[in-house]
Amino acid sequence: MTYTMRFSFSVSLISIALTSAPALAGAPGHDVDFHSNDASDIIVTAPIHRDRMDVLANSVAISGQALTSAIRPTIGETLQHTAGVSATSFGPNASRPILRGLQGERAKVLTDGIGSIDVSNTSVDHAVVINPLLADRIEVVRGPEALLYDSAPLGGVVNVSDKRIPRAIPEEAIHIDATGSFGSAARERSGGGAVDAPLGGKFVLHLDGSYLKTDDLRIGGHVLSPQARTEAAASALLPIDPDNPVDFSGNAALRGKLPNSASKTWTVGGGAAYIGEGGNIGFSYSHYDSFYGVPVRYATQPGEEQEAPRLDLAQDRIDARAEINTGGDILKSINVRAGYAHYRHFELEEDGSIGTAFYNDGYEARLELVQADQGAWHGATGAQFTARDFNVVGDEAFLPKSSTQKIGAFTLQQLDYGALKIEGGLRYEHSDIGASPLDSQPQFFRGGRSFDTLSGSLGASYGLSDGWRVGANLMRTERAPSADELFANGPHAGTEAFEIGNPGFKTERAWGAEAVLHGKADGFSFNASIYHNWFDNFIYDARTGALEDGLPVFQYFQAKARYYGAEAEASLRIATIGEYEIKADALGDYTRATISGAGPAPRIPPLRLLGGIEADSPRVGGRIEVEWTDKAQRLAAFETPTDGFTLVNASVTLHPFTDKRATSIVFSANNIFDVDARRHTSYLKDFAPLPGRDLRVTARFSL
Repeated sequence: MTYTMRFSFSVSLISIALTSAPALAGAPGHDVDFHSNDASDIIVTAPIHRDRMDVLANSVAISGQALTSAIRPTIGETLQHTAGVSATSFGPNASRPILRGLQGERAKVLTDGIGSIDVSNTSVDHAVVINPLLADRIEVVRGPEALLYDSAPLGGVVNVSDKRIPRAIPEEAIHIDATGSFGSAARERSGGGAVDAPLGGKFVLHLDGSYLKTDDLRIGGHVLSPQARTEAAASALLPIDPDNPVDFSGNAALRGKLPNSASKTWTVGGGAAYIGEGGNIGFSYSHYDSFYGVPVRYATQPGEEQEAPRLDLAQDRIDARAEINTGGDILKSINVRAGYAHYRHFELEEDGSIGTAFYNDGYEARLELVQADQGAWHGATGAQFTARDFNVVGDEAFLPKSSTQKIGAFTLQQLDYGALKIEGGLRYEHSDIGASPLDSQPQFFRGGRSFDTLSGSLGASYGLSDGWRVGANLMRTERAPSADELFANGPHAGTEAFEIGNPGFKTERAWGAEAVLHGKADGFSFNASIYHNWFDNFIYDARTGALEDGLPVFQYFQAKARYYGAEAEASLRIATIGEYEIKADALGDYTRATISGAGPAPRIPPLRLLGGIEADSPRVGGRIEVEWTDKAQRLAAFETPTDGFTLVNASVTLHPFTDKRATSIVFSANNIFDVDARRHTSYLKDFAPLPGRDLRVTARFSL
């Protein structure tokens, strides 16, 4: 009831403001081309939209044709060719982004500025409840702007934008966007569409839906890595024990298909908005339903068990957004964003019965006050509230019932003197995290923890000449431990691991420094950064080597740590032949991480280089690229080495109509040589390789 009263009061104020605000030429919804996506060199996630050249970190935006070519069933795989981004690769259905080697709570995934309100941050086997098929734009935001959304964004935050709550009025009687795809590796059949229709001049109605179905993934070699195959084959030589069979040699022969990786997902949603001269207000409802398998962590040694977990997932969600253009001398606009979601998923036994059930009810709301420009001074200030009630029910519950509440305040301030730009951000959060297990669960901690964190950032950039800018940023962050880091203590069937947290953890603190270089000219762009992060009380999980309930034990620890690395990307037009532009591009990224007293941090992506050449014209385009990933040799305790690999991909893009925005069809061949490739960042990399040869066709149109 408390949430309803607060929300109703806010909506009443917004309604008054929308009808009383002065008419402005730049009011939201009236300066937007409904048919186009924002340019990829503009970062729009923060309240103050800025050219990528001016951002004090290597932020990235993907939209339009680039998003059509990159789109995959998960956010992690969709961003796989983005500088500084890897993926958890927990099979083809649950792949979450890893940002500069940081994942989970340190790599927030947002939808239109607030959380996905699921449990994907709790464990890598839980899918992010955001469908890339319906996305218009995906951004990886780093630097001071990221403090608007997270207290510890040293790797950045990912924000996915869609049109579920409309911001613009279509010019036509009905506007249609649709995407369809087929991929051969998993016989992926997917499609998504959205319809927007103006009603009564200032109202817009939106409807959308999507469907995805895949079979078990085809792979380019064996299911098990060479080391795991050796261990499995050796189990046949051990003495036979009828009560405890240990012959897993059959697992070594598995190849060609990744068992238990099929999936089916569908979504439906609708929204409506009032778009007036002074701003807009809108609401939406969406339902997400998915059934997918998690690749098996195959047993290779005595005492280990193996299961084929499947997840039945559903989420119902309500969202609201308001943007008010005040036209005042102090405030330029007031933005409000709120969401509520009821989420549940069942981890199913092999006979289809429910083994463990996860329930999550979450609320999140944001208020942003965007200042009126005062000469060179720009800024935005706001507050955020998050509440989460989480429960795990079943014999294999690895977490107790818990609740998390966070109240935060933030500000971003900028001084723009042309050549010199100065920027600072500040965020305070108070977190209350409590555990209330059942009396029958004595293994869990009972009680609560409270944390107060303060994070800040200060940086500057300087224009060296037309098109070139250098900058540096210093960030101090503090992060409260999450409920799973504090309270986990039990077997988790989804990850096939026994997970152990520590309720005594302290606040995680870090210093981060980054230097950036941006360059842009006609037919050329360049972006590069180097970064170094120093952590105190760094929280990480690592395999201990022990077995509990037949599962490998992964325990959370806390220590000092250092993460540093570099990333760069460049694009160059090398020729123009008739109506064809020939371009070459390249990117590379590298992260090195060390934990004091423990050695290399686990699951850190190794050096990666990618280069491509493409020819583009108004009607036809073609591209070929090569991605090389180095072998992983800096290993944490009980980690196995991961071989390097080289993938070759090619694509042809057709634009059947003169307007390239209207329709595009992409034919692509990925991993052309059917390479056995594994990501070192994956918990399951020894049991779940990346897709083999994948022939795809993706079509996207806007009418």
